Amino acid sequence: MNKAMRAPLDDLFLFLDGSPTMFHATVSIIGRLEKAGFERLDEGDEWSLKSGAGYFVVRNDSAVIAFRVGRKSPWESGFMMAGAHTDSPLLKIKPESESMGKNVVRVATEIYGGPIVATWLDRNLAVAGRVMVKGKKGWEARAVDTGRAVAIVPNLAIHMNREVNKGFEYNPQNHLQAVLCADAKGGDGWQVLKALLAETLGVPVTAVGEMDLYLYDPQPAVRFGRDDELYSSGRIDNLASCHAILAAFLDSKPGDATAVALFYDNEEIGSRTPMGADSGFTATVLERIVMAHDAGREEFHRALAKSFLVSCDAAHAIHPNFPEKHDPAYAPLMNGGPVIKVSAGFKYATTAVTAERFRELCRRAGVPCQKIANRSDVPSGSTIGPMTTAALSVPGVDVGVPMWAMHSVRETAGTRDHLSLIAALKELYR
Repeated sequence: MNKAMRAPLDDLFLFLDGSPTMFHATVSIIGRLEKAGFERLDEGDEWSLKSGAGYFVVRNDSAVIAFRVGRKSPWESGFMMAGAHTDSPLLKIKPESESMGKNVVRVATEIYGGPIVATWLDRNLAVAGRVMVKGKKGWEARAVDTGRAVAIVPNLAIHMNREVNKGFEYNPQNHLQAVLCADAKGGDGWQVLKALLAETLGVPVTAVGEMDLYLYDPQPAVRFGRDDELYSSGRIDNLASCHAILAAFLDSKPGDATAVALFYDNEEIGSRTPMGADSGFTATVLERIVMAHDAGREEFHRALAKSFLVSCDAAHAIHPNFPEKHDPAYAPLMNGGPVIKVSAGFKYATTAVTAERFRELCRRAGVPCQKIANRSDVPSGSTIGPMTTAALSVPGVDVGVPMWAMHSVRETAGTRDHLSLIAALKELYR
């Protein structure tokens, strides 16, 4: 693998390793946007936009919409959009559940999204998320990350669960409690967790308030294979898509159309939150862009009619050990290029017209392209694509890089596929 290929992959790994939760992914995205000269806008302020300039809006510290104003008005050239989501399947900590017994301190967890639960046991887990911290000016939200293993969800020995390898269902309330320490001296209530957070943040325990905390595997992303053609990491679904969109977006120059990068939260639990794709977030921002051009609803709807969305989310590469799980006519190969996702039930936004449009982007970029449809007897997942295109009444396509073990604590994808997706998205924004 040459140096030119390694640079964006090194940046991808920095992004993956530095984004253990949706809050940290948002911090990473904001940092890259600000470094590139983008200006942050507040939804409560009046907006004044300049042609060719870049801006971004943040909701809930976990979702971002960034845009670069086009040379032409939106109703003349539309919005060229690509979207992904910042969240991944995790175990969310119930802070007030901390308990002491049998000389250990534990916290209960809730399942966030649809993780492969068994992969989370016997892992050295770190804690990250968002904490309310009381300072001189009152309460403020701060991202927190222990950055090191501080917990474990221990399995039961096979001697006490002889059937475990035949399939075992873990009870989320009883079996997924995380051990924080095995020396409970001085532990009273949930002070062990608060003390850990206070130490990490450099504040007194009394300054730690409400919190959104998650467990995650702090093992960094790694390359492997004969020519580093594969990589393994947590949260490839869907941070790799976020990175690809951001890389293409920041590398593009102002064009006729207004370029938009959408980074939503809460896709893994249905997207129906103010910071999710199934909300008015996108429509509000796009309409305000039109209004900042001294135009109204008529021009807004004209702009949508000329717009296009590429929804980016992970796809399933054919699995070497489970090939029967794929329709043989639709079996994407690792490093075979970005995958167009189709579904008769419109679980994806793709149509023949939009699929061909994405194929053309790939042709112009000089990268391969694949397609996937689930087996007819296996229901497909869903993405942000259908709800976003339906809400805006814009055409769109669902695509993603092929990968193995989606929703495992460690997922695997192809390095060349990531580079190919960036190249195709550059053509969208070009």
